[in-house]
Order: sequence, then C-alpha cells, then structure tokens
Amino acid sequence: MLTEPAFYLVSVPAVLIYGIAKGGFGGAMAVLAVPLMAIAMSPTQAAAILLPILVLMDALVVRAYWGAFDRTSLKLLLPPALLGVALGYALADSLNDDFMRILIGTIALLFGLYGLLGRATRQVLPHHRGKASLWGAMAGFTSFSIHAGGTPFTIYVMPRGLSPVQFAGTSGLFFAVVNAVKLLPYHLLGQFSADNLLYSLVLAPLAPAGVWIGRFLVKRSDPRLYYGVISFFLMTVGGLLLWEGLGVWLQ
Repeated sequence: MLTEPAFYLVSVPAVLIYGIAKGGFGGAMAVLAVPLMAIAMSPTQAAAILLPILVLMDALVVRAYWGAFDRTSLKLLLPPALLGVALGYALADSLNDDFMRILIGTIALLFGLYGLLGRATRQVLPHHRGKASLWGAMAGFTSFSIHAGGTPFTIYVMPRGLSPVQFAGTSGLFFAVVNAVKLLPYHLLGQFSADNLLYSLVLAPLAPAGVWIGRFLVKRSDPRLYYGVISFFLMTVGGLLLWEGLGVWLQ
C-alpha cells in the first residue's frame, strides 16, 4: 500500500486534519480522519494506523498546553471515559458502529446548530456530575470504536466557559489518557500488525506539523470565533456520521 498514490492522497490530509484538531482548533473535525482514510482502506485498519500517531500527537499537545487545563472537567470526565473504553473493548465483536454513528451524529448536529445560534456559550453552565458521567462514558466508548470521542467531550465542555487555550489543554490531557489506555485493548484485538505499524511510522512525521498549525490558530483565535468554528465542525461531523450510519438503510 505504501507504493499506492491513493494511500498518501487520503492519509496525509487525514493526519494533518487530526493534528490541527489535536492542536486545539476545531477539535470535532478530528473524526473526519477515519472516513477519509477509509476511502483507501477499511475503517478498522484506518483506526489502527491512526492510534499510535494520536498517542504521539497527545504527547506534543500535553507538552504545549501543560498547566492550561481545567482540573474539574478532567476529574469528572476521565473515570467514566475509562469505563467507556472498557465497554467498547467488551463489545468489540458485537458493536454496531452504524447505531453509534447515528446517535452521535444526531446529537452533534443539533448541538452544533445550538452553538452556531450562540446559545451554547451565551450562558456559562456549572459542572454537573451526572452529565459529565454520561458524556465522559460516551466519549470513551466512541473514541474506542470509531475515534469520535471529541464530539461528546466538546458537547460537555464547551458550555463551561473555558478560554480557547484552556479548552485545548483540557482536551489534550483528556485524550492523552484515553488513547494511551486504548493501546492495550487494540493490541489484544490484533490491530497492531507489522504492516499497520509501518504505515503509522511513515505518517508519524506529519504529527508535529498538524499540532503546530492547530496551536498557532488557537493562540490567535477570538473565543467567539473559536467556538463558532467548533460548532461548525460539530454540525459537519454530525451530518457525516449521520449519513454514514443511515447508509445501510438508504441503499
């Protein structure tokens, strides 16, 4: 596959998009990477190739934003997220990806529209343990299954009134933990073949570039513009996931 132009045509922009999102700009757009790479390979292989690269990106993001994170969000979201990862692994053989795409896509589409109308950030909401447990578990579960954890994470954190830099730092540390934990179950499921690891190695040099671009944009973003971009990508990603999930019934 390394000699096929199609591999690079889809994988290079996919990794850069993920890196920009990891860098903190338009985080929800990261979910576009797997569908883009799936043009040239199976979605399962795309997810396996991406995971080691994501771990590298996470390390870069945590270093770049160290200290700029919301401790309360992490304290409330991480424990249920790890339970979500465990549930994703337990249901790996029977997981209905289409159902998850429809569920997350619908929620993201509605919340993105809500955000574009200015309502998601108009009023800063206090933390809520019950909501954090729900969205944290869903973030871990969907991150494990279809690398779409950014959407549930954003839906919970966006109304908490964090600055763009603090939002990016919180997201970076959250997914650094989640993705590191995912390495073991992915290994146990046989996802890290020699070929997949080679593809990851070839694409890994793109990780710093994507993260740097994302960080550059975050540092220079007005909060209103920043959250507007995130809302736009939530709608875009929601529509994409919904279309993919419904594809089975629309054929």
